[in-house]
Amino acid sequence: MYQQIKSVTNSTITSVQRLSDNAFIPFDPANTDYQQFKVDVANGVPLEDPDGNVMTQEQVDEFLRTIP
Repeated sequence: MYQQIKSVTNSTITSVQRLSDNAFIPFDPANTDYQQFKVDVANGVPLEDPDGNVMTQEQVDEFLRTIP
């Protein structure tokens, strides 16, 4: 399971946190954890919004279109 992380300064989603080990994953296409995150959530692994609400697959798919 993953959770979106908001920037403190401008309230945009800047990274995600893998909840199983509390790893913070930046949106960097060269990062293997980031690549795995995209595969995981596209295949149904839950993603929470910054407030801890589980997103629908439709919401996840829309979010994936907005990140590199």
